Amino acid sequence: MITITEVHSQKELKKFVKFPFQLYKDSNYWVPPIISQEMETFDKKKNPIFNDAEARFFLAYKNDEIVGRVAAIINWLEVNNQNQKKMRFGWFDAIDDIEVTKALLEKVHEIGKANNLDYMEGPVGFSNLDKVGVMTEGFEHLGSMITWYNYPYYADHFKELGFEDEKRFLESRFPFSNVKTEFFLKAQELIKKRYGLKSLTFNKAKDVMPYVDEMFDLFNDSYSSLSSFVAITAIQKEYFKKKFISFVNPEYIKFVLDKNDKLIAFAIVMPSFSKALQKTNGKLFPFGFRHILHAKNHSKDVVFYLIGIHPEYQNKGVTAVIFNEYYNTFTKKGIINCIRTPELEDNLAIHQIWKHFKPEVYKRRKTVRKEIV
Repeated sequence: MITITEVHSQKELKKFVKFPFQLYKDSNYWVPPIISQEMETFDKKKNPIFNDAEARFFLAYKNDEIVGRVAAIINWLEVNNQNQKKMRFGWFDAIDDIEVTKALLEKVHEIGKANNLDYMEGPVGFSNLDKVGVMTEGFEHLGSMITWYNYPYYADHFKELGFEDEKRFLESRFPFSNVKTEFFLKAQELIKKRYGLKSLTFNKAKDVMPYVDEMFDLFNDSYSSLSSFVAITAIQKEYFKKKFISFVNPEYIKFVLDKNDKLIAFAIVMPSFSKALQKTNGKLFPFGFRHILHAKNHSKDVVFYLIGIHPEYQNKGVTAVIFNEYYNTFTKKGIINCIRTPELEDNLAIHQIWKHFKPEVYKRRKTVRKEIV
């Protein structure tokens, strides 16, 4: 018999966070989160997303053992401001038992119905900066700190329960040796001159901070046209500063300013922390920090996390300026592999940016949807 229990205490929440550690203990490809950070993500007093969203967390038990989990999420900005009556679900994990998946998702359905929402979609997080999608290809490749890993049967369970594909995402990679200066060196000089642009690079994290709010505003402008985009609020900016900027080498943050010193483009690249996180096994103490710091300073693989260009400057070749800066930085650092985070399959503009580097699609993922009746 399967029992679904709602999480109410810190002790239960820790069980929710730690369940995947048991589920994926034999996987060579799963990358564990940092437990303390996951706990903070779900802390309604610390994560400002809860000013505009609500979440309930559920554990599935079978024979007194935890066999699954799910977060049921409503982002009220999305529901009320965009009239997207969506019931989100994320942080879904379960054993290979269709009845467990069914019981968990029925709970999500129940909450959506009680709130007069139209459909369920997942796996998704609270917002566009959270992890997204169930993997459908690429299970034999190492995961990352900014994606969910899952076993192949997850997608089969969703299909069997009547969920349909909603959005498809591609993950690709290319060796840095594929990057040839002929595709951007001369172009970036012409573009800078034509539009009066200048690039801005950093060596210290404290020098980045004065620009971060403006960067998030530009992020909102750049991505507002994409489906289901939910803008980052002012209070969330402060939270994301603390959560993400500390993981990024300042020299991996690139800004482009116009002639009036207004930010018109940005890119954030992160060192790959995957192997370091596997070594930490979710704990920063006593030795986890050492693995993280080593990866931050010495990883030869980098992950392109975010790139944003003001709508007025899109399709004007501004990426050539950004690529030129990264080429110089990566050459000095001896970078070997460049990895891209999940990108919408139908976002043709972003795919065009990378075409000269001959990227290889090595993972696919999707979100799934079901009407609430």
